[in-house]
Amino acid sequence: MVSSNDLRPGITIILNSVIHQVIGSQHIKPGKGPAFVKAKVKNLITGSIFEHTFRAKESIEQAIIEKKALQFLYRDKNLYYFMDQETYEQTPINEDKVAHTLDFLREEDVVNFTFYEGEPIDVSLPDFVSLTVTEALPGAKGDTATGGSKPVTLETGKVIQVPLFINEGEILKIDTRTGRYVERVKT
Repeated sequence: MVSSNDLRPGITIILNSVIHQVIGSQHIKPGKGPAFVKAKVKNLITGSIFEHTFRAKESIEQAIIEKKALQFLYRDKNLYYFMDQETYEQTPINEDKVAHTLDFLREEDVVNFTFYEGEPIDVSLPDFVSLTVTEALPGAKGDTATGGSKPVTLETGKVIQVPLFINEGEILKIDTRTGRYVERVKT
């Protein structure tokens, strides 16, 4: 149990039988009436964010989560297999849990998982990944009137917009949060 006065960003709690993470909190002492804590929380299952008001010194159940970096091994139908790099234990994860990472996920990549009671509740890639261009049309010289970009296909099958000078076989740094090209990786 944790007191509402001790709520800080990053703490995970159980609210209405669902796990939430505190994003921010503010202790308020009005001129009239008892003090209270207003907290902004994120539902870790659905991703929704909302504010919740707690009485001062109210006891709240704290959720103990476990963070692990797992290496992606292979896919078998709708299951994706990840390995704990310390214990070498393989964990099958359903496709719906990792679907938002598939545009940038390659075999042997390390992915950050958050587990609650043995179940994965959040999956996140590193902020930046390096991927090879597998298909790129040649850019026409002087064709900069349209912003100077063209579509290319990455090794994961994802198609993104890049500057005209990018060619097939080059390695690009991609921001996984936005899906945008950042720069060429010098080899």
